[in-house]
Amino acid sequence: MGSNSASEPLIHLLLVSFPGQGHVNPLLRLGKRLASKGLLVTFSAPEFIGKDMRKANNISDEPTPVGNGIIRFEFFGDGLADDDPIHYDLDTYLPILELVGKEKILSMIKKQAEKGIPVSCLINNPFIPWVSDVAESVGIPSAMLWVQSCACFTIYYHYYHNITPFPSENEPEIDVHLPCMPLLKYDEVPSFLYPTTPYPFLRRAIVGQYKNLSKPFCVLMDTFQELEQEIIDYMSNICPIKTIGPLFKDPKTSVANVRGDFIAADNCLDWLDSKPPSSVVYISFGSVVKLKQEQIDEMAYGILNSKVPFLWVMKPPPEELGLPGVYLPEKFLEKAGDRGKIVQWSPQVQVLNHPSVACFVSHCGWNSTMEALTSGVPVVAFPQWGDQVTDAKFLVDVFEVGIRMCRGEAENRIIPREDVEKCLREATSGPTAEEMKNNARKWKKAAEAAVGPGGSSDKNMQDFVDEIVRIGSRPQNNNL
Repeated sequence: MGSNSASEPLIHLLLVSFPGQGHVNPLLRLGKRLASKGLLVTFSAPEFIGKDMRKANNISDEPTPVGNGIIRFEFFGDGLADDDPIHYDLDTYLPILELVGKEKILSMIKKQAEKGIPVSCLINNPFIPWVSDVAESVGIPSAMLWVQSCACFTIYYHYYHNITPFPSENEPEIDVHLPCMPLLKYDEVPSFLYPTTPYPFLRRAIVGQYKNLSKPFCVLMDTFQELEQEIIDYMSNICPIKTIGPLFKDPKTSVANVRGDFIAADNCLDWLDSKPPSSVVYISFGSVVKLKQEQIDEMAYGILNSKVPFLWVMKPPPEELGLPGVYLPEKFLEKAGDRGKIVQWSPQVQVLNHPSVACFVSHCGWNSTMEALTSGVPVVAFPQWGDQVTDAKFLVDVFEVGIRMCRGEAENRIIPREDVEKCLREATSGPTAEEMKNNARKWKKAAEAAVGPGGSSDKNMQDFVDEIVRIGSRPQNNNL
């Protein structure tokens, strides 16, 4: 396994992912891209999500050819039962994951070396910066895949180094001024940085990456040069950044059985086929956001009153948490009729590229932001927390492909049905809709050029692969 010939083994990379849907997807896409260029890629994450990934995607335990290389999966136990609710209590789980993960990843590296396929580079994503410590301890170079915007990377950097004033307990509503960026209102910086955030452990996890920022030899980003030109140029003078996105836009590596969904996607493409072009509102709030029942009710009535066809993803909460589900108002589906469809999960990239989709009501996570923006689909911004509020700011005011439905958790209000209806009408018809669509088409074209032959992301990806090959071709000089 893992060689072009008996005498020429493939260069081996180990990718370690934080166990979240929004982290697994881009890292797995990167893995497939790297494998397609002739590398052996091992994708690893905690076993409790490995179990879900196998079930939802029929992932094989056997290595899978991708282009000129190979991708394989090797999940690791974290010492907890797969259904232990601690997995969803990150304040408790992150220290456990670090303690166990360091040991498991080190063991995995040693085992691969003994098999004659030594790991030449480790790549991790945010929330698990300790992976670069493991790499350093055995003399293996590491890289990091940043799974948010370069704008957010810049914001966290300035916060960590205390370069710029941020909202504080004494000044909770100050504006934030950063180089090469628009003025950010206090509720437009990632909400984990608010003095009142209920998620201080996520702030610690994210800024923890900056303590280790000198260790990765490269910071890969799922964005593209033309999208965040000035910010990328500015931050490239501070650390070695390579933009390689949008990672989902690479048809050469779309291996059907190598997907990272935690639950199987429902079939909704046939239903979309039955709808007129640019008519359907696609609604999804990602894998983590859970709306209050009152907000679901207002959203539902706003959708009905707008009279637009809609596809709505309503993911049930994990059974392990024992949380109450959310419910649609009585007779909602009856009133919607064939104008609406509800699914638990969707093949989002395919949905956004479907000609019948007019706009995307989104929580504005970075994966969804990139997928919408570079599929040419306008966005109705419904951010809740974290980087979502910053992404919404850029979608609306900088990229000019979105309208705001809300401002996130700092707003602390239920968005009424009248506002929902108004936003949906504005995003699907009239001059605003047309202008957003035209802008989205421009970004789609720019993204395709970036990942196309000779494009900015294509060149950066090849430069990274060339560097990995150079590293992997050197005599092993590690501490195993």
